[in-house]
This record gives sequence, structure tokens and C-alpha cells, in this order.
Amino acid sequence: MSRIGRQPVTLPAGVTVEVKGSKVLVQGPKGKLDLDLPAGITVKIEAGVAHVACAEGAENGSALHGLVRSRLSGMALGVTEGYRKELSIEGTGYNAKLSGKAVELSVGFCNPVLCTPPEGVAVQCVTPTEIAISGPDKIKVGQFAAEVRSVRPPEPYKGKGIRYKGETVRRKAGKSVA
Repeated sequence: MSRIGRQPVTLPAGVTVEVKGSKVLVQGPKGKLDLDLPAGITVKIEAGVAHVACAEGAENGSALHGLVRSRLSGMALGVTEGYRKELSIEGTGYNAKLSGKAVELSVGFCNPVLCTPPEGVAVQCVTPTEIAISGPDKIKVGQFAAEVRSVRPPEPYKGKGIRYKGETVRRKAGKSVA
């Protein structure tokens, strides 16, 4: 049995959790999220605390027990506080701007690259070289931030590209002239 899966999930004030068959619905001030439960995993709600249980002999049950508990905890946190990823753009002439809901990236290609966020994810261009991605779903926010970063990841020689805020890029020495 998973040590993480056995820990109860304390639900913050303003969060409601409903279990409907093999689906868990979490609602809060920032939105609502749902999670499909794998076979053999059950969730019980008692007095503002959620307990995740694993059936004996369930296939992959012990492997998914801690995962479901962590996802449920993250969903409760996401609908109250939300998640945020910040990206910074380094390089001469590299910038970003909003085009409707999408982000238009000018990062050294002949045409600008348009990245459209998934449903429930909000994007802001704080400055032309800083992008803030936020939303209640941790997975969608992280995945979209990774997609934006993959348009032009930081290169090791000059450090140009899109990086997470606070990320350090290991720099390589260039060619030395003899």
C-alpha cells in the first residue's frame, strides 16, 4: 500500500468534491476539474477530508493509489489558488505578444509562431519578453508552458531562447582560436 496514498486530503474551505461512479468532480472559486478513477481505486469524502483507498488485488492498484491521491490534492489546490508558470525570452529581437487568446512568438524564425492555449488556461504577456501562464489544472498549465518553451529552447552557447523564469542554462565554451 502506498504511503502517500494513505494520507488524507484536507479540502480547503469553498471546495466541494463529489464522487459519481468512477469520476471525481472538484469545484472551487477558480473553476471545476474532474478525474477518472482507475479500476480498484475508490474515494470517500468525510467532513471536509477525502480518503483514497485501494482494493486488494486490483491490477496496478497499488501503483496508482498514490498518484490518484496526489492528483486529488493538486486539484483541490488548483481550484482555490491556481497554478502559474512564468517564461522569459532571451535574445535580441525575440519577443511575444497576445493575438486574441493565443501567444504570438517572434523568436528568430522567418514567420511568427502562434501558440493557442487549451481550454481553462489563461496567458498574459507581462512585458514583451515575459509570459505568464495560469489556470486551475496543473497538468494543462505545465504542458502548455512546455509547448511554448519547445518552440525555441535555450541554446547552450549564447543562451538565447525561451526558458522558465529562474532556470539556469549551462553555457558551453565556444570555439577557441589558436
